[in-house]
Amino acid sequence: MRRLPPLRALEAFIRVVRLGSARSAANELGLSPSALSRRISNLESFTGRKLFSRSGQTMKLTDEGRNFYDTVAPHLEALAAAVESQSENLQTQRLRLGVMPLFGTQRLFPRLAELRTQYPRLHLDIDTGPHLIDRVGDTLDAAITLTARPDPSLYAVQLDHNTVHAIANVALVEKLGANPDAKALAQQTFLIHTDMPSSFDAWKSAMGLERLQPAAIDHYDSGQLILEAAAQGIGIAIMHDDHIARNNDPRLARLFDVEVASPYSYWFLCRPADLDARAVRIFHDWLVEAAL
Repeated sequence: MRRLPPLRALEAFIRVVRLGSARSAANELGLSPSALSRRISNLESFTGRKLFSRSGQTMKLTDEGRNFYDTVAPHLEALAAAVESQSENLQTQRLRLGVMPLFGTQRLFPRLAELRTQYPRLHLDIDTGPHLIDRVGDTLDAAITLTARPDPSLYAVQLDHNTVHAIANVALVEKLGANPDAKALAQQTFLIHTDMPSSFDAWKSAMGLERLQPAAIDHYDSGQLILEAAAQGIGIAIMHDDHIARNNDPRLARLFDVEVASPYSYWFLCRPADLDARAVRIFHDWLVEAAL
């Protein structure tokens, strides 16, 4: 059998890379900075590679270190999964996940059976309440939410890029015509998601309607309800193209066939330290691979 690398040194290396800080990694492992440095040095001696460049207390990943991480990390995850599959005493792994309702119904829930098949011990507590980002690391282990700019203190993975469209009931679209003017639009009610307040401004700017003042702007905290309100003829919804396509509602149509870049995207968010939690790591890797 081939000689195994020092596993504690590997653990220290992985934590430094994932947390982005030697100090944070030392705190997580309950080590002094010098003890952490010794573990990294042991791994470098074992591999014959310079994994980090050092300047005072700062450790910066080298190109060799990045290649080593990209090669080794998946195998460590596979090893952990293999041990888990043979361990009868492991408890159920539970993830407290915040999700925006429309993402949940359209993109996450249709694929959850795949996740359960791959990881039968992983269970999700789903939270669709407000202020998801503020609750990450407190009442939530991770969240999938719409935002323009993630909190830089959080680990973030962008899940999509979207365009914004104005959509309405088919009858209203036909009434307004292919190129409705500002006067006609000013008589309408627009429906805006409370988490996407800049979408309407982006749409108006792209359409050359910066001065448009509609009869009313109604705000909703549910994308599904906005789509239903628009389908019922209550107003013109400003929504992402992905939401419209996945909803596939024959009652709805685009008001203009113009693509407007959205200020918002869906992001997966968690604290950097929580990526080492087994439930968070499993869900994160599955989500990225599944490309929901």
